[in-house]
Amino acid sequence: MDKPTPPSHQSASREVKLDHHDSVRNHVHQQVRSEVERLERRIETLRLVKAPHAAIMISTYERMIDRKKGFLQNWDLRDGGAN
Repeated sequence: MDKPTPPSHQSASREVKLDHHDSVRNHVHQQVRSEVERLERRIETLRLVKAPHAAIMISTYERMIDRKKGFLQNWDLRDGGAN
């Protein structure tokens, strides 16, 4: 079974050179930050919805954000991934 290919706009803008430490760090930082931003947008959308399950989902997304931010902090990736 073939692996799905990512959209060309993502692979072109985030090409990672695995033999370059800073390139990998920057890629990881960008990836995690974009995940945090998506989760924050979802939370804002859920706050506008008065569904009974929204509070549970918001709480779950907030925990995910905290863990991702903790990962960035533990690996010193807060400021773009470079020391």
